[in-house]
Amino acid sequence: MVYELTHTERMHYKRLQDAAFQAGEEAVTNLKSALALAGMTLPSLCNDGPVAGHGFVRLGGCNAAFANRLAEVITAGAGSLAGMDHTMR
Repeated sequence: MVYELTHTERMHYKRLQDAAFQAGEEAVTNLKSALALAGMTLPSLCNDGPVAGHGFVRLGGCNAAFANRLAEVITAGAGSLAGMDHTMR
């Protein structure tokens, strides 16, 4: 026997999916802005959600030089955050 969602359940599910899609859009915007600060872009970066009720961001592919530069930027940022955490104690 197939269970059909009630109108209330369908509306709740739609709100969750809409929120997940919006979360993906915001994440894409935030990541594009952060990459731009480092002079970097990921052309394939896009919202690909929602997936299982969560925002899903597709990063796409890049060449090895870009991946290495991204790793450097992330490492520098993580080191800076770790330093900030240490000084706030």
